[in-house]
Amino acid sequence: MKPIFYAFLALFGTSATASAITVKSPTNGAEVTSPFRLVATTDSCGFEISTSMGYSLDNGKTIMVPASFNPSLPTREGPHIIHLIGGLRTLGPDSVSVLVVAGEGQHTLHVVCWGPLGTTKSVTESITVVAADPPPPNITVVSNIQSLSDWKWDHDPGTPGSAEGSSDVVASPSLNGNSRMYSLTFTNSGGEIYHVSFGKDTAATHFIYSTNIWLDDPSGIANIEMDMNQVIANGDTIVYGFQCDGYSGTWDYTINLGTPAKHDSHWIHSNVSCPDPKTWAPNTWHNVQVSYHRDDAGNVTYDSVVLDGQQSDLVGASGNSAFSLGWGSTLLTNFQIDGHGGNGSVTAYVDNLTISRW
Repeated sequence: MKPIFYAFLALFGTSATASAITVKSPTNGAEVTSPFRLVATTDSCGFEISTSMGYSLDNGKTIMVPASFNPSLPTREGPHIIHLIGGLRTLGPDSVSVLVVAGEGQHTLHVVCWGPLGTTKSVTESITVVAADPPPPNITVVSNIQSLSDWKWDHDPGTPGSAEGSSDVVASPSLNGNSRMYSLTFTNSGGEIYHVSFGKDTAATHFIYSTNIWLDDPSGIANIEMDMNQVIANGDTIVYGFQCDGYSGTWDYTINLGTPAKHDSHWIHSNVSCPDPKTWAPNTWHNVQVSYHRDDAGNVTYDSVVLDGQQSDLVGASGNSAFSLGWGSTLLTNFQIDGHGGNGSVTAYVDNLTISRW
């Protein structure tokens, strides 16, 4: 009896520690374009049945999504670690099929199952995301927005003091030969807002804003603001306001504390710190990427921000941001510099300004 008993224990122990997860797509080492279809299944989760699969990014917060959610999900540009953990079940608790949008470069794919008693098992793969030419049909990518010819600018009346600006496309400094220069002269911490329309889309709900910023001398900068505005089907304008706040040392986002008709716009400090723009290295390209999405009621959730390759998840950064402004249909982006101090001048350059939407 002993041999049979020990053989049973050995067999049980093997099944208890095994991971039955199979990643059907993409395969380990594969080159894919964005978005790519992630398909994974599992027969068990260790010695338990699998009760859930889901995902998170870059060791960040777990994104819990109900089974009925549309499988086209937001992700962030840049290197990613994708965890499939609880809640996202497009096929069932032991399988997942999800469309993933990711930036170019090498990525680590980490697929995980959960059992009913809390057992977690995982497998890891490496993939490389390469450029898609043309972009995938379900993603609209507008690149080199900084090179559009109809940029306009004026003093932001929401800032004190005064400001005067100018702007033009220049060849240097540049990453691709057509960066845009933004020049500001200010008094009493005045700010200049530069803006341009780059399309129309009332239906898109997910966005990734990406740009590179060069500062000649950042010592006179208080805030750097990077916004996007979208007029949706009901005529309201959704304001996706986002800035690096030199006073609080945080990334801030905009919400409307009033109603669309009687709006009351406020900046809210997020949980993520942002180095004071005055301390950004001069004469250096800095990359900024911001991911956010909205619902049909105009509630905006800011998902993550990347500064020079360091990604941070924004926790609880959401609120209504719908404004009845009477605008015609448009997608519009703002780049704003706020001065710091009694008076001064600032010159910034922006290149590779790209906004992706779906």
